[in-house]
Amino acid sequence: MGKIHSIETFGAVDGPGIRFVIFTQGCPMRCQYCHNPDTWYMDGGEEMSIDDLLSQIEKYKHYFGKEGGVTLTGGEPLAQIDFAIELFERLKEQNINTCLDTSGVLFGVSKELDMKINRLLEVTDLVLLDIKHIDNDKHKIITSHENKNILDFARYLSKIDIPVWIRYVLVPTLTDDLDDVKKLKEFLNTLKNVQKIEVLPYHAMGINKYDNLNIDYKLKDVKAPTKELVGVVNKILIGEE
Repeated sequence: MGKIHSIETFGAVDGPGIRFVIFTQGCPMRCQYCHNPDTWYMDGGEEMSIDDLLSQIEKYKHYFGKEGGVTLTGGEPLAQIDFAIELFERLKEQNINTCLDTSGVLFGVSKELDMKINRLLEVTDLVLLDIKHIDNDKHKIITSHENKNILDFARYLSKIDIPVWIRYVLVPTLTDDLDDVKKLKEFLNTLKNVQKIEVLPYHAMGINKYDNLNIDYKLKDVKAPTKELVGVVNKILIGEE
């Protein structure tokens, strides 16, 4: 059984092609700009069996085509590692493309968990890796966690040659220092498996959830990045505006 926050049946932004996107409950990080704070705790969401999910996925398989498939996101999917492994193993039995959207923050926590992560990666076609910040001190301010595990995970994915799309949320006052962006690019240049880099402009669409959960939203006065800033950061990280 898995604790599921929600499902999107026609996702177009969480991996290649048309995706069936499963949002899991549970995340150890507390990103200031998180737009799904209702996924943080395991006591939320709905319990669902893998058979139930597979029966729903079956209805949409003919929309996937060659590129589409299933994306497991969250929350943090690695927080429900046993569920993730079985789901992806069952999907690969049906030759369905699997995509894992993760921060990698739980990599290196224990040998037992790393062994399970390895097993999950064996049935993972693509990893969407969220790198919140390249500077460790700033990363702790943004997420309440250090970034060592995340950068180690990125290096490990490169070592075992798992295809990766990098995601970077551009937040004015938090992640928009251009020197930091250049350092991130230098780090990404050391990886051999990065197929794509996505710069995601910050938005405050989830602010109502914070009010409903009685959680203080620290970025109330932060505006979305300008088109010019997005263009500059795109040029640094991707080479295009």
